[in-house]
Amino acid sequence: MKTRDRILHMSLRMFNEQGERTVTTNHIAAALNMSPGNLYYYFKNKEAIIFELFCQYETRTRTFLHAGPDQQLTWSDILCYFQEIARNIWDYRFLHRDLEQLLAHNPQLLAQYRHFAQDVMSAGRHIMQRMNSSGLLIANDEELDALIINTWVIATGWAPFLHATAVFGPLGTELTQAMIHRGIRQILFLLKPYLSQDALNVLPELLHLYTEAH
Repeated sequence: MKTRDRILHMSLRMFNEQGERTVTTNHIAAALNMSPGNLYYYFKNKEAIIFELFCQYETRTRTFLHAGPDQQLTWSDILCYFQEIARNIWDYRFLHRDLEQLLAHNPQLLAQYRHFAQDVMSAGRHIMQRMNSSGLLIANDEELDALIINTWVIATGWAPFLHATAVFGPLGTELTQAMIHRGIRQILFLLKPYLSQDALNVLPELLHLYTEAH
C-alpha cells in the first residue's frame, strides 16, 4: 500500500474508533511509525486528510446511487440501496457523528458537502420516482419531496442522534453496526404509509434484516 493510502487508511480507522477531535496528525504519524514531517509531505494538515476521506465517501455514495440502468425496481434493488447506505455510514461513521464540527472548521469541506447533499437528494428522489413507476410506492410529487428530505435527515443525522441521546445505551456507548441498522429501520417505517400492497407484503422480511440482532 502506498504511503498516502496508508495515511488515509489509518486516519479513517482512528477517527472512527477514537473520534476525530481526539486524534491529531502526530497521533496518526506515530501509529504509522513515521515522522510528522513525512505525513505533512502528503497532507498539509488534518483538515486535508478529512477532506480526502470525505471525497472517498462521496465517490462511493455516488457510485451506488447512480448504478444500474433506468428500469423497473424490485425490492431486491431497494435492499441493495439500503445495504450500501448502511455500509457507507458504518465505514465512514466519524463523518456522520462529528459532521457539524467538521463543517464548521473546514470551509472547503462545507462547500463540497453542500453540493454533494443536493446531488444525493436529487438522485434519491429519482430512485423514489422509479419506485413509484415500478409499483412499490404510491406518492405524489409533494410527498416525494418530503420523503427524500426526511430520508436524508434520518440517514445523515442518525449517528449524531445516537451519540447525543444514548437512546440505545448509556452515554459513551460505542456506535455499532446494529445501531446503524436501526436507522435503516426508521427509514423503512417512514416509507411504510406510502408503500403499495405488494411492497407491504415483503416489508416484514426487510425489517427483519435490520433488527438489532443483525
